Amino acid sequence: MRYRRFGRTGWNVSEIGYGMWGMAGWTGSDDKESLDSLQRAIDLGCNFFDTAWAYGDGRSEELLGKTLHANKHNSAAGGPDKKLYVATKVPPKNRRWPARPDFSLDDSYPPDYIFEYVDKSLKNLGVETLDLIQLHTWEDVWLDDERISHALEKLRNSGKVRAVGLSLNRWEPANGIRAVHTGRIDAVQVIYNIFDQNPEDELFPACREKDVAVIARVPFDEGSLTGTLTLNSTWPKSDWRSTYFVPENLKASVERADALKPLLPEGMAMPEMALRFILNNSDVHTTIPGMRKRKNVESNLAASDKGPLPADLHAQLRPHRWVRTPTKWSQ
Repeated sequence: MRYRRFGRTGWNVSEIGYGMWGMAGWTGSDDKESLDSLQRAIDLGCNFFDTAWAYGDGRSEELLGKTLHANKHNSAAGGPDKKLYVATKVPPKNRRWPARPDFSLDDSYPPDYIFEYVDKSLKNLGVETLDLIQLHTWEDVWLDDERISHALEKLRNSGKVRAVGLSLNRWEPANGIRAVHTGRIDAVQVIYNIFDQNPEDELFPACREKDVAVIARVPFDEGSLTGTLTLNSTWPKSDWRSTYFVPENLKASVERADALKPLLPEGMAMPEMALRFILNNSDVHTTIPGMRKRKNVESNLAASDKGPLPADLHAQLRPHRWVRTPTKWSQ
């Protein structure tokens, strides 16, 4: 596993982290299997874990807490592959994803509410301090309400969090640039993958200028970039993917993923290509594929040791950029 400096925090984090939504928000999850997968990731050098209170109303945080407790002695031993970094998120009060410009700060993140959920996450995780707390949705217009800046600064000074970040709305990477320029946030989490290259235009340069860490989420485009989806793929109604991969989106996603398959070098799987494409970009400090099974942990983390993609393959993937705008199903 290779490590990258996590922006101004100075932390050395694994360039492939662990996304934990699937452990509590998708069907097919098994706690025993999840705990085994988390431990395997640590054994292979992963030290950055991204969860959220909204992932199972704290269930994902609790699973991570069990893992942290089991590794407490090792994580205190020092070294970039021993310290385990925990990132979690405060859910919007109105439980609306994504945020919208007409939502006020009181609708989504009144200051007292932010602190209430920081305390809930601390309890779920069984820790005294969170390495990174993120707001799970964001609108740059909230900066007009001075209470948000005061709340973030109060958080930093509380001793309950080490760093503060934002999770940006799907397909809205520009809606966060203003926050980056304020110098008041330490990290942004944004969708970035072979299809969604838009953060390169404005967001990444702003983060580079302010030394703000970048977490690339959804490296597999919710599954399409694994190459396993078909036009017949279905999910239970309770599974979030059933509302995201509506026929319109499923058809387009499968077609675009299929167009990538002829570019795969012999012996390389689609997930590896997707991860290594992201690792080509030094503006990204870690990417967080969702993983629930040991075999996926092993294959995904192995992509780090293989390094960035060859320049010619990376160049062939660039034209597959897919410019999308939020819709009623994009969430």
